[in-house]
Amino acid sequence: MNFTDLLRDTAATLWAHKRRTLLTMFGIAWGIISITIMVAAGEGLGDGIQKNQETFGKDVMIVFAGRTSMQAGGMRSGRLIRWLEDDYIQVAKEAPACKHVMPELGNDVQVRSLFNSGTIQTVGSLPPFAEIRSVAPAQGRFYNDEDNAEARNVAFLGSDTKKQLFAERDALGQTIWMNGIPYTVIGVMKSKEQNSSYDGFDTRKIFIPFNAMRRDFPNKPPAVEHSVDRLLVAPWSLETHMDCVHQLRRTLGRLHNFDPRDEEAAGIWDTVKNAQANRMIIVGMEVFMGAVGVATLFLGGLSVMNVMLVSVRERTREIGVRMALGATRRSILRQFFLETIFVVAISGGVGLITSYGFCGLVNLAPMPPFFSGMLTNWRVAAMSIALLGVISILSALYPANLAASVDPIEALRFEAGG
Repeated sequence: MNFTDLLRDTAATLWAHKRRTLLTMFGIAWGIISITIMVAAGEGLGDGIQKNQETFGKDVMIVFAGRTSMQAGGMRSGRLIRWLEDDYIQVAKEAPACKHVMPELGNDVQVRSLFNSGTIQTVGSLPPFAEIRSVAPAQGRFYNDEDNAEARNVAFLGSDTKKQLFAERDALGQTIWMNGIPYTVIGVMKSKEQNSSYDGFDTRKIFIPFNAMRRDFPNKPPAVEHSVDRLLVAPWSLETHMDCVHQLRRTLGRLHNFDPRDEEAAGIWDTVKNAQANRMIIVGMEVFMGAVGVATLFLGGLSVMNVMLVSVRERTREIGVRMALGATRRSILRQFFLETIFVVAISGGVGLITSYGFCGLVNLAPMPPFFSGMLTNWRVAAMSIALLGVISILSALYPANLAASVDPIEALRFEAGG
């Protein structure tokens, strides 16, 4: 029997038992659909959470000053700590594991344009602020090092602030008066869905160079003179994160006479650590959902094996006749092996197509902020195909071997006796 005849005979056999074949194929297809959809949903959830976190900042640590809770250097606990305008310079020198160390100063300012006015939160920092706090321009640019070095009167508007001051009009190049001081608008922020905040949402702010901020809008009494509200710190990488934290605490402790281990004196909102914890949760969910899909697929494989075993029993006389007429053990083995592979391959292909189509339809709908949609990729497809191969071989080996081991005489006697 050549390969074409073998295929034809396989198709005819499966069609003769189409109800049983379809039910078997459904088990395999459902396993593939389960794996693909569950893993794609996990990928979409993880990606959505990561992107939502990045609307606040990328691997940034917000360092707040507080009160000491430990005695250090002969000084009492309970002392008020405040970061000063030039602290960031010394910290940057003594913390090589930190890529960025920046001051942040923010105050409410009376702002007026030719069209509207209001009290708006105004923030001053260094140019890398835009990178680590995910403040992207929709128009114009963010302030640069030259703007800060020369303390230029330039302003970058949050998207909501632009609407408040200029409505639908073009804001670039326009003048706004901040506590009566003229500033030129050099950029407008791209709108974003910010998932958290420590002093208000970025879309409702105005951003100006740090040197201009501390000159024109410094902290006023009873605040400490020449103080800043917080420090923004970013490590070079996840590998240098803990070194950055230790160097940061050590330097600030020396500058302000507190124990570096005193977390009350220097509180850190660590988005790096939060992101790592969230990623572990997401990976755990993906592993769990993938395991459920794999278990479903293996159950489908057992179903295929059971069906093929029933088929071997039902066709015992047929197998005996073929072997009596000269069919080799290899040809019988190949036929039953091919039938199993055929069932698994067709049902697996249908499962992949169905699951990818479902994911595509879901992605056409609007997505919530923490979900990026059903993210399928080559890894999911490769894993599904590899699992299909394993299931095919495991499901086919025993039934095919059993069929090829039938004794022709015993097979004819068994059928006749039945």
